[in-house]
Amino acid sequence: MKELSKLLDFRPDIKVVDATLRDGGLVNDFFFTDEFVKNLYNANLRAGVDYMEFGYRADKEMFDVEKFGPCKFCDDDYLRSVVGENNTDLKIAIMADVGRCNYKNDIHDRSESPVDLVRVATYLHQIPTAVDMIEDAKSKGYEVSCNIMAISTAQESDIKVALDILGKSPVDVFYIVDSFGSLYPEQIARIAALYGEAAEKYGKKLGIHAHDNQKLAFANTIEAVGDGVDWLDATYSSMGRGAGNCAMELLLGFLKNPKYNVYPVLQFIEKHINKLREDGVVWGYDLQYLMTGLLNQHPRTAIQFTKEERKDYAEFYKEIIAQD
Repeated sequence: MKELSKLLDFRPDIKVVDATLRDGGLVNDFFFTDEFVKNLYNANLRAGVDYMEFGYRADKEMFDVEKFGPCKFCDDDYLRSVVGENNTDLKIAIMADVGRCNYKNDIHDRSESPVDLVRVATYLHQIPTAVDMIEDAKSKGYEVSCNIMAISTAQESDIKVALDILGKSPVDVFYIVDSFGSLYPEQIARIAALYGEAAEKYGKKLGIHAHDNQKLAFANTIEAVGDGVDWLDATYSSMGRGAGNCAMELLLGFLKNPKYNVYPVLQFIEKHINKLREDGVVWGYDLQYLMTGLLNQHPRTAIQFTKEERKDYAEFYKEIIAQD
């Protein structure tokens, strides 16, 4: 049984990371208005959020800049247009996806950038490149975290090897990532123990990024808090790819640290997130995402089902179970 104090008291090491623009951008191709982005920045400041992830640092030679909004690329000039020199306690983060980022050229020295944290996203088979990206970002002066994606499909022995390799790198934070929204709290507890062994051995912090396919993103996140995970990802109104993520309003309501204030989050959702839904932007729990979560599959088929506005759930289940 977890120590009650871990849930009733607050740990000063907890860090809340807002991933609304990055994960949420996956449902509208990052086409956020300037007002939306600036107001979200101000809401995070008022809410006491620790890090704000503005999006990806994607390679402009690989992705057409006309087909995506600026948060797909998060160049330093764009970030400065929103945050200026960011003389605040809120730190700025970007995600660098292995294989989709020209990190040596496009991630500049920290002294020339408003970015504080580079979040490297990788699959297990890409770990050597992820390590090179971590070393590159660290040498340029950044804090660095690493998200190992799709771990629900991985062998525990492979995860251990990856954590050992990453532990020897200068990365600051290992992230537990439930990419398919297929994990349950008791599994999160075991995974946190596995990651925790490596984190203790190498002096790293732990984070969690959860998806809501089975409506467990918040439950899995607070489970992780009780298991010693300090870095917690969330998005406003769960906005994110497919079923979405742990809701910021739920997380800040749960955390006991008086520095966090849920009211600005509620104000932003009322004014901006609700308008996105009214304008036809779609995300959040639905049966098609539940099915891919249950089957531990990538939600791409469910995302296509949603885009086609299908409602034949039973037929969809037959289709994807044949792929399993």
